Formats: sequence, C-alpha cells, structure tokens
Amino acid sequence: MKIYDISQEVFGCEVYPGDPAPEKEIKLRIEDGAVCNLSALHMCAHNGTHVDAPYHFLNDGKTIDQVALERFVGYAYVAEHNGEISADDAVAILEKARKANEESAKRILVKGDATVTPEAAKVFAEAGIFLFGNESQTVGPLDSPMAVHLIMLGAEIVLLEGIRLSEVPEGVYLLHAAPLNLGGADGAPCRATLMCL
Repeated sequence: MKIYDISQEVFGCEVYPGDPAPEKEIKLRIEDGAVCNLSALHMCAHNGTHVDAPYHFLNDGKTIDQVALERFVGYAYVAEHNGEISADDAVAILEKARKANEESAKRILVKGDATVTPEAAKVFAEAGIFLFGNESQTVGPLDSPMAVHLIMLGAEIVLLEGIRLSEVPEGVYLLHAAPLNLGGADGAPCRATLMCL
C-alpha cells in the first residue's frame, strides 16, 4: 500500500503572515541526567498543515471538536490547478471527481499554486462537499481571505490548508486528516496522509 505524507514538518513549516511561528522548548534531557527527554510545544492552531473549523470565521460556527470526523477521513480527489479557481474550474473539478468515484467528490484537494475565488467557493458550498484542501496556508487570496472563508465555512466545509501534494498524482485516494481534539478551538494541526486505493 502506498502512503503519501502530505503534511509539513511543524518546526520548519510555512507560517501565515502575522501568525506566531511554532517553537519547541526542551524541558528535560537524558544527557543532562533527566529520566527522559521532554519537549513543550508553543504554536498557533493554524501553523503548518492544519484544518479550519467554521468557528475560525463564524462566531456561532462549530469548533474543531464539534466537527464530525467523517469530514476529515474518507475518499478524496486530488486535482491539479494553478492560478485562480473560477466557478467553471470548480464545476470541472467536481465533475472529474464524480466520474472517478462519487464518494471522492466530497473531499477535494487541489495540487498547485491555486487560489479559490468567491465564485468557486459558492460552487463548492452548493455541492455540499465535506472538505476542501490546498497547498497554500489559506484558501482565499493571501491579502483578503475572509470572503472565501465565510462562504465555505458557512457551508460547514472544513478547510485543510498547507498540505503538500507535489509527489501525488491526480486521482482518488483515501484521506486521513483528523485534527487534534482541541476543545473550543477554531482550528487544529493534523498529520494528513493519502493512501492509494
């Protein structure tokens, strides 16, 4: 079975402008006479490969612990696209996914330097997909991501951001991107993987 790790390493990850970078604090070292090695982590919930819950942009939205795990685990479709994703592009991606495997059209992952437009976000929202993933640290334009987040999170689409798909061909996979169970949080890091069918 081929398994693709599509996650960033946390301490060397890409960080969204203005977010705090992750830090590791060494609390104990065996070489210093301690019984074990022990680290403490300090990081933003949106560092590296992570998921956004609706609460990230919607004050009455679900927090990460309230989102059903089925949204993060299941068949997914990887589609390659560079540049802005228009409404027509979104329709084409969904059609390709449905033709390959109806179930995979519920979780769409976009490989490449892609930016979701509000028009595309509406197509994905109307299609009722469970999850949308992309390689950027945000789904919308870097300088104004709010509109796209409001549309997609408002439709309870969880956003898997900061994935790495350069080694992954287009097609159907089994996705596992369950987030850490952070009660009341707006998002969480995850170790996202894809498995070939």
